[in-house]
Amino acid sequence: MHLGKSAFFIRLHGCPVHCPWCDSAGTWHPEYKPDHVCRMLPDELADEAFLACPEIVVITGGEPAIHNLQDLAYQLRSRNLPVHLETCGAYPINGEIDWITISPKWAAPPIEESLERVDEYKIIVEDEESISKWNDALSLKDETIPVWLHPEWSKSKDPNVLNSITEWVKENGFPFRAGFQAHKLYTADQSDERSLPEASLSHLPGTAASDSE
Repeated sequence: MHLGKSAFFIRLHGCPVHCPWCDSAGTWHPEYKPDHVCRMLPDELADEAFLACPEIVVITGGEPAIHNLQDLAYQLRSRNLPVHLETCGAYPINGEIDWITISPKWAAPPIEESLERVDEYKIIVEDEESISKWNDALSLKDETIPVWLHPEWSKSKDPNVLNSITEWVKENGFPFRAGFQAHKLYTADQSDERSLPEASLSHLPGTAASDSE
């Protein structure tokens, strides 16, 4: 719902889900994770975000909910910065968050506690069966909030995957919406010297297979 807004991303390290097509493997995969990770205090992160003057701050990962986000969320909100979170929903969410996006993963399905707080879903469509499987698992047709259908990036030009999204939206309408990772079209990550483009891979060696993002 906030596509295209100016956003400051805080990408936290660590993820136990290990999706084989992860586009932020630098946060967890041993072949891409740096030897040394510079640590910042919540108020330091919040100060940097404030100076960037974004409309929103997005906390993501890795899997951000494995961390206690109370202090970070407090510091951001005390600077009048709306705090957004993108999570798989498999872990309790700590902290006062303004907007929660759940992108569920089969390897670590969302828990009820997280589902009670969700503002929107982002379903990663890996093949023609992905949407129907998640619809059955989470009763998505009954939702009153948006359910975004994003092609997994390595399949973003696969006609079968794209057609499955198109047809599902045409047949079902709300809450389903066709989505896309617009920042990749704009190569927005490449404008930040701290981003890790070498970690933006579709398939990673040494990871367990899963049907997740």
